[in-house]
Amino acid sequence: MSETFDVVVLGGGAAGLMCAAEAGKRGRKVGVLERSEKVGKKVLISGGGRCNFTNLHCRPEHFLSANPHFAKSALARYTPEDFLALVRKYAIPYHEKTLGQLFCDRSARDIVHLLESECREAGVKIVTNLEIQEIAKDGKFRIRTSAGELQAQAIVVATGGLSIPKMGATGFGYDLARQFGLKIRETRPGLVPLLFHKEDCTQFCDLAGVSAEVVASYGTQKFREKMLFTHRGASGPAILQISSYSRNDAVTIDLVPGRTITSAWKDPKTPRTLASARTTLQSILPKRLADRWIELYPPQAWSNAALQEWEKQIHHWQIHPAGTEGYGKAEVTTGGVDTNELSAKTMESKKVPGLYFIGEVVDVTGHLGGFNFQWAWASGAAAGRAV
Repeated sequence: MSETFDVVVLGGGAAGLMCAAEAGKRGRKVGVLERSEKVGKKVLISGGGRCNFTNLHCRPEHFLSANPHFAKSALARYTPEDFLALVRKYAIPYHEKTLGQLFCDRSARDIVHLLESECREAGVKIVTNLEIQEIAKDGKFRIRTSAGELQAQAIVVATGGLSIPKMGATGFGYDLARQFGLKIRETRPGLVPLLFHKEDCTQFCDLAGVSAEVVASYGTQKFREKMLFTHRGASGPAILQISSYSRNDAVTIDLVPGRTITSAWKDPKTPRTLASARTTLQSILPKRLADRWIELYPPQAWSNAALQEWEKQIHHWQIHPAGTEGYGKAEVTTGGVDTNELSAKTMESKKVPGLYFIGEVVDVTGHLGGFNFQWAWASGAAAGRAV
């Protein structure tokens, strides 16, 4: 294969296909190169196979980046309503879950079909099972692949991050950025379960499967969602959210948010006993967790001061993670290509004309709940309309 394109997009995921379709609509000759046997593999497994394709409440504060202002431009110019217009165009049935999260009624395959159809309509050529061996620039970009050499006026890097390596994730995009002199912000697993140290695991890991609504906090970040105990530590939306910020530092858990568990003892008729404490906790927490907490952290005395200390303890449980489940279980990669290297309007490198970076490979990471897909659509559209 030897061909010349206006634009070559590296990666056939959410961001890459969106970018290719937008560029193709403008009459550009576009090729998408995907190393896997099919495009959209991570889209297909997302949201439990239903694809949480956007969030109605998408705002810049739902994104983590060394430059919190960088994502504002792209997000403002391609909104959740813009993607919903595509969903409606293809008559894809969908529903809203909690907190503005939108999911397909049937399958994530509907979203992949949407993206493939948009690319087909725009005349985009998609090539799968292709290894990229070398990229050089001498005026045009020259791309040496396992199937021959290609040329392009512009390259868009949409190769994703390091999360879920079994799906084919690699550091190729970061390596390419470094090759052309762009800086990389330190990468870490994001939206990932936390591991307990041996002592904490001995105390809590046999509660695997037990979940409770909590507030997980780190610094100024707080997330009120479910926490799930696992055989190795903690997971669930609240833990995944806070993991993107905590860097394995201590995380504070409020096990009974919005509740005052000692209020029952304001009534002098209520006995101040371990049995009444257990009954109170069992009315709020899952029974096994309530029993374990009483076993490990009973009130030290029954005075008002001692009860207030016990109250404080359950609202400020400190977890000191031993680490995370790593990229294998991480939903995203935090860090990536430094946003100072890119135009916020077009995603183009400031140093290398014609070189663009979009999606997860960039140092922009969304919260759980459809925000990372919205970043894929928005950054892909920004580059596709400029390239």
